[in-house]
Amino acid sequence: MIIQRVVLNSRPGKNGVPVAENFRLEQSTIADTVQEGQVRVKTLYLSVDPYMRCRMNEDTGSDYLQPWQLSEVADGGGIGVVEESKHHNLAKGDFVTSFTWPWQTAAILDGDLLQKLVPQLVNGRLSYFLGAAGITGLTALLGIREKGHVAAGANQTMVVSGAAGACGSLAGQIGRLEGCSRVVGIAGTDEKCSILVQEMGFDAAINYKKGDVAKQLRELCPGGVDVYFDNVGGDISDTVISQMNQNSHIILCGQISQYNKDVPYPPPLPPDIEKIQKERNITRERFLVLNYMDKQEASVLQLCQWIQEGKLKVRETVVEGLANIGAAFQSMMNGGNIGKQIVSVSK
Repeated sequence: MIIQRVVLNSRPGKNGVPVAENFRLEQSTIADTVQEGQVRVKTLYLSVDPYMRCRMNEDTGSDYLQPWQLSEVADGGGIGVVEESKHHNLAKGDFVTSFTWPWQTAAILDGDLLQKLVPQLVNGRLSYFLGAAGITGLTALLGIREKGHVAAGANQTMVVSGAAGACGSLAGQIGRLEGCSRVVGIAGTDEKCSILVQEMGFDAAINYKKGDVAKQLRELCPGGVDVYFDNVGGDISDTVISQMNQNSHIILCGQISQYNKDVPYPPPLPPDIEKIQKERNITRERFLVLNYMDKQEASVLQLCQWIQEGKLKVRETVVEGLANIGAAFQSMMNGGNIGKQIVSVSK
């Protein structure tokens, strides 16, 4: 069977900026027959995520991420429909997902490695299982619950950097649902800031490309910062940390400003900021959602309930066609999208 697939064409290098040309679309084939325990699937949606930047390096800097190999098919979160099955628990027409879905139009996969989806849980919006009801939503929810120490009625202020991104846009809303009394986002355009406030319920949002971020933070968080959901690292995070309260908490979700630099993860703080962190007893622990998979099922159901009730607003940037996944990756790394970046492969 002839398919199309996307392979890693070149590496940008540890300090380089990824471009669409780092990926290559090519024709390939898969077997015509399905073996026992396998299913043949048609790919519907693929997820494009910041962590994938690390997989473009020969050394990912992480013990849980494997590097993509040159001229080999890339993979990540994906959703598809079963077209043929020899697996006892999967039937033709079932919708399934995997965290290691190959970037190709169709595939033969081990049925044991797939999770069956229930479209009704997300009002039929299957792509949500790659975002708000998937690993992105889990990262936001579990990060807040496990590392944020949010308590209803405690009058806590949360700041979210990268707040218009896939995880940040959910984290601010979840922080509010979990009990934060004030939520402030940091994003890169006036449009993104407007959406955060008017659509997603943030109390305020700061365009870090305009004005004095430190001054705006002091005005918008007069009682200081109790919880910081950190998606970006770098100068912005240093500014937020300098205004955090005693015994406050950093949820170390991502460091996208550092992903094109050859630095360890998490990147070390500047000496003056590290001093503040220690003096104020601010927690800053590496957070990995995969360490909390025992809480996955209940957490996904909570996310789906909030979506159904309209309490969790979801934004997606959908790019049509497998051929455009490299451009989608480049756009995502440049911060050009709002919410989750999804590639629609076939209808």
